[in-house]
Amino acid sequence: MEKIILSVAPVSAAATQNNPLTLAREAADCYEAGAGMVHLHCRDARGRLTADLSLLEATAKEIRRLCPIVIEISTGGISNLTIQERCMSCEPAWVECNSLNVGSVNLGDSVYVNPIGDVRYCVRRILENGRVPEIEVFEVGMLNTARVLAQEFEFRKPLLFALVLGHFGAMPATPAALRAMIDGLYENFPHRGEVLWGITQAHRRDWSLIETALRLGARAVRVGFEDSAYLDPDTVVSGNAPLVKRCADVIRACGSAPASPDEIRRILRIPAI
Repeated sequence: MEKIILSVAPVSAAATQNNPLTLAREAADCYEAGAGMVHLHCRDARGRLTADLSLLEATAKEIRRLCPIVIEISTGGISNLTIQERCMSCEPAWVECNSLNVGSVNLGDSVYVNPIGDVRYCVRRILENGRVPEIEVFEVGMLNTARVLAQEFEFRKPLLFALVLGHFGAMPATPAALRAMIDGLYENFPHRGEVLWGITQAHRRDWSLIETALRLGARAVRVGFEDSAYLDPDTVVSGNAPLVKRCADVIRACGSAPASPDEIRRILRIPAI
């Protein structure tokens, strides 16, 4: 049975507070519901992105006390942080994966700025610290950039791609756009054993596109408040665990199963904790 990386990004970009104990408990609840990876940003007590790792470290320490979920830390997010500040999250020993953003894109009313010089710096910091990147792709052209980077740098294989759909100003959350992204991925990376891909759907209201992605070969799915709090078109939930549980059910209905944290570590060649 195919094992699917089920990741949860539990904090909305609009969050105005950050309590390490509460966030760690949320991550543990999501692990119990089926998540094998948690995606976090470095935030201060008011939820703003920061280069100060102290609260993030406290969160990670408590998560690790509660459960063995894989810890992925973002190097991105719309902010005024420099790329050097954004990449502070590559350094701690408790970080297992880092998200890698490979280009700039409009996201709603904002511009997510990732010039290629910053991207190359981020790649170096991720690889120097022995972390596994998850390459976030918001437009088809970013896949060409990823191919050029893969020729320049020695990435650990398989490369994990997150195909991000649904942000206004970027690729829409439609089956046609998803297929265009998949075609672009394999055009740039024709040796399919070297890449894995997953879907992140912003502003999701139902599960139809995620189900389509799984039937087209997705090996990873991300859910959580960073992307959407909708369980169905009429229901907004107050915690992330119901979203994870529903996604796990969708994965099983498609004939696969959520991967455990240790299975994810084996798939992505992350050293066991």
